[in-house]
Amino acid sequence: MTTPIDIKPASDRELVLARIIDAPRENIFRAWTDAEILKTWFVPAPWTIAKAELDVRPGGANLIVMRDPDGNEYPNPGVYLEIVENERIVITDAYTGEWQPSEKPFMTAIITLEDAGEGKTRYIARALHWTVEDREAHEKMGFHEGWGQCAEQLEAVASSL
Repeated sequence: MTTPIDIKPASDRELVLARIIDAPRENIFRAWTDAEILKTWFVPAPWTIAKAELDVRPGGANLIVMRDPDGNEYPNPGVYLEIVENERIVITDAYTGEWQPSEKPFMTAIITLEDAGEGKTRYIARALHWTVEDREAHEKMGFHEGWGQCAEQLEAVASSL
């Protein structure tokens, strides 16, 4: 089971989830960057991923389509801003493919992976929002619960890779 770490947000537009995950950072990075693996953990069950297309490179587009238990689908297009293998992933929904501005940018996610000894990883997920209202909306959507459940699912998947 993941172990929470207490890291405070740097601003009133940021949400942070930090954990010690019992899996090496190489496996966690792979779980974030391999579309087939990402589909197994990226949304809190019973939600699923209907589609995942990942062009994992700075400027590369991604499309993740989330499906709720009733079958409704929610496409989430974005662009990778930074990729540092096994250390850092930065993604934003401010753009879609080919640097097209999105209709309603919501957040930029920064995923940081650091060795925590004994095959464990210090996992920090930051969600930076354009406005305080967006941050509040994300919190009300269940950011901490949902991203926490996803971290547990990520650990289960990454520890078995």
